[in-house]
Amino acid sequence: MPSKTGKNIGHQKVERNHPSTFHVIVLVFDLFSLETKVRKWIDSQFAGSKPNATSIYRIINLLFKLFVESGATLHKLDLYFSDYEINPEIFYSLGRNEQFFSLLQDLSLDLKPGFTTETVTTLLRIITKNATKLSTLKLKGFYPYDEPDLFHALICIIKSQEQLRQFSLIGGDEFPMEFHGVVSALESQKKSLQEILIKFCYCNTEFEVLMNCKNLEILSIEYCNHENILEASINTLKVNRWRIDASSIVQILLKSGTLLQRLSLVSEDDPIQEEPLLLETLKSFCPNITYLSIDGVRFSTQFQDLIGNLQKLQFLTLWDDDEILTDEQVMQFAKLLPLTLQYLDLNYSCLESYIDILLSNCYAPLKYLLVNRLCDEKKAKALAEFCIRNKSLNYVAVCVDLDDNIKKKVEEYVTLMPYDHAVVNC
Repeated sequence: MPSKTGKNIGHQKVERNHPSTFHVIVLVFDLFSLETKVRKWIDSQFAGSKPNATSIYRIINLLFKLFVESGATLHKLDLYFSDYEINPEIFYSLGRNEQFFSLLQDLSLDLKPGFTTETVTTLLRIITKNATKLSTLKLKGFYPYDEPDLFHALICIIKSQEQLRQFSLIGGDEFPMEFHGVVSALESQKKSLQEILIKFCYCNTEFEVLMNCKNLEILSIEYCNHENILEASINTLKVNRWRIDASSIVQILLKSGTLLQRLSLVSEDDPIQEEPLLLETLKSFCPNITYLSIDGVRFSTQFQDLIGNLQKLQFLTLWDDDEILTDEQVMQFAKLLPLTLQYLDLNYSCLESYIDILLSNCYAPLKYLLVNRLCDEKKAKALAEFCIRNKSLNYVAVCVDLDDNIKKKVEEYVTLMPYDHAVVNC
């Protein structure tokens, strides 16, 4: 669409395409947010009285219908199916206003168990017919015992897309083990898919389709089982679990090899199982990692060897706050840090307690250093000396406010900033 002069109205943009006509683009339409705002508005109008569900849903339907008939064109749609029915008049309006979904790029469906399947499948059929340019599709609350018509509608949406790039599948109240062809339908998008997120799922043989996605770059696996079935070759891998077993992801690492550049492993409750296998695989097959965030590994000689071997590493985040180290271990680690390293996050690392020793022996050209706090003069002095010697450190990010005297000394050499403003995620 040509660029036109317009003005922003909330989540809408009104564009003049002709002296006497207006075209409305609604950038985001979030059904859950709309319901929340309607409830708040009713509360403000009738303070002290409990909102009537019928009135709430009637207003939501009227607003939905108004958006459709206003000539709006959506870019992003977030559907949360609550306990109310979408009025049939809206389906009629959607049929008469095909432009509403014609430029839709981002679709998020929260598939709450217990909603009326007929209502949802009707809406999905309309989206399938009119929205073929989706870049992102997110299925949240996937429930394996829903009606076959719903699964068929989801399959049709996936297959109707011209170039789907991002796909997310998040399980519901229980880990789904059956996906009724929904995952297999991604075969139709094997040339365009670049990013996939799987969360709260039991990966079955349907997921083998990912091996056919030649342009897949990012794979995120969160709290899943049987992920060893995934053998995709990727650029970025993120794994979050209560306990990571290295044997379940080693095939992905081997398949990706030198292609792998960004890796995030978070084992929340227990150390990573089969840690030596993980470290040896990374050292031998994945030398091109530029971003590494790792939790659940011991500060072993093998781990230090891995860090020293990653000669392209630029971002390093360590999570190991319950380990006691010797000064010699810290000195050796500091000297092993690659000369490509620019970002070091020690907020959750035991190394923060030894920051003075680390900085005194570090020759990496750090630009960002992230810590929880700088609590004494000794550490502040080591930081100042590092800045004088290193000349590259620009920012130090902290979680806890510094003592005024320490803060004043540190700010002579670097810019202080809140931790949240500096953190870089995979």
